[in-house]
Amino acid sequence: MLRHEVVVVGAGLAGQRAALAAVEAGRDVAIVTKLHPLRSHSGAAQGGINAAVGAEDSVDTHIYDTVKGSDYLGDQDAIEFFCREAGPIVVEMEHFGTIFSRSPDGSLARRPFGGAGFPRTIYAADRTGLALLQALWERLGTERFTLYPEWDLIRIVVRDGRVQGIIAYDRKRGEFEEIAAKSVVIATGPAGRLYSRTTNAHSCTGDGVAVAYDAGAFLKDMEFVQFHPTALLETSILITEGARGEGGILKNASGERFMSRYAPHVLELASRDVVSRAIVTEVADGRGFTGPYGGYVHLELMHLGKEKVESRLQEICDFCRHFAGIDPVTEPIPVYPAQHYMMGGVGTNIRGETNIPGLFAAGEAACVSIHGANRLGGNSLLETLVFGREAGAAAAQYAVGASATTMRATDLDEAARPIRGWSSRSEGEDPSALRTEMQETMERYAGIYRNEADLLEGLRRIRALRSRFDRVRVVDASKVYNLNLTDAVEVGHMLELAEVILVGAYARTESRGAHARTDFPKRDDQKWMKHTLAQKTSTGPNLSYAPVAYTRWEPKERVY
Repeated sequence: MLRHEVVVVGAGLAGQRAALAAVEAGRDVAIVTKLHPLRSHSGAAQGGINAAVGAEDSVDTHIYDTVKGSDYLGDQDAIEFFCREAGPIVVEMEHFGTIFSRSPDGSLARRPFGGAGFPRTIYAADRTGLALLQALWERLGTERFTLYPEWDLIRIVVRDGRVQGIIAYDRKRGEFEEIAAKSVVIATGPAGRLYSRTTNAHSCTGDGVAVAYDAGAFLKDMEFVQFHPTALLETSILITEGARGEGGILKNASGERFMSRYAPHVLELASRDVVSRAIVTEVADGRGFTGPYGGYVHLELMHLGKEKVESRLQEICDFCRHFAGIDPVTEPIPVYPAQHYMMGGVGTNIRGETNIPGLFAAGEAACVSIHGANRLGGNSLLETLVFGREAGAAAAQYAVGASATTMRATDLDEAARPIRGWSSRSEGEDPSALRTEMQETMERYAGIYRNEADLLEGLRRIRALRSRFDRVRVVDASKVYNLNLTDAVEVGHMLELAEVILVGAYARTESRGAHARTDFPKRDDQKWMKHTLAQKTSTGPNLSYAPVAYTRWEPKERVY
């Protein structure tokens, strides 16, 4: 049995920042990750990180923009803490070695992002996440902690009312392992592969969220799923919001700049849910382009000029040229919304604490809640660093006072036995086929626009897939890098989360932020100004609700 004081699961920005905080607190720390840390999905974040750092901007404006962007479902005490920490976090990351883009006067360059009242998105061209990830990894230093790379989280062991450790699967050796730990931090990132069209990497399967749910943790606000307005049509590769922040415009098939209909004051720089619905509506009403990959609209950058496009949107140029065969300097980019972010996750407070003592969470796997019903672009990178630090510090502090762990010899066998059984079947369900059906179901029935009939049908199909998953079969008998087995583990996690999303979306009879019900098109503050909490039972998710925290801003109509 392996043993550490603090185990961080996930090695993106949230996981690395949590590990750094725990290491600096003097704890024995391990990171368990399914990917090498520098391949984490944090590196795919393009556009920037929000912070009110100039004399013209203010922290209060950042707070208000975030509250408004959340459609007033964000907890305002958490948002205030989050925004006040933004400036110091950006300075810290610059001191760690992040090379941010600069204005001509040498100050940090900033670009406007959707839903923001002031240009406060600090960036490193359009590779901001990667720049932060590399700097933080160098700061963390591999000699200060133990790394278990290419390990899959299987179970969180909870006994005597607290975390005792985890069970994980080492892909390289094909073995299950126990790691005793006084505290565990879940920082496994997103679950975008629930959907067929997503900007998320193939590794984004919600593992930590599902395993925490299985251990008894509350999942919070899972019905709120963000779709990014501008994904490259065929591949769903992200086209950063920074492209619109630099002056890119959206046009329909008639050459009309259609955002004037939906957000007359800020046009393309409305919040993401507003722009996504506008694009879907344009296509549905016959005003979009049509092609072999479905309807779409154009994102135009040509008017910005070659120097600006190629210097500030380098990665977008590469993506368009290599994956779509177009040059954004001279041609419009075909775009359509794709799943991008989960506002929901493991429910935590500001310190990353969950309802299970010893279990913490941070980053996209967590829900504090600062994003509420809709996240503003530029706030996610900031979230990973602010709350990664808080969760790591809290986990370290908890480990100091926690008694010795009580892992048992039977813990590993109980977790591994059903998975080993998948390989002993002579016939059964193909996990890749189940994954494809799940993705198509979520895309069709729990997308940008929802209604009662679709949600019920989606739930029926997901529950049928969960029943079929009980007969899943792993054909590959090899022990080393058995990706057939890994695929099955991930599909099981995603099917659990899909059910939670659909149950929560069906129950919420209103439209708020990214949750748009055509049968309940209005926001209902009297009934639904509350967070959804889901806890696992033998018959499915049990829903309860928690109040939204207010400080200064009362809900009002959200217009852009």
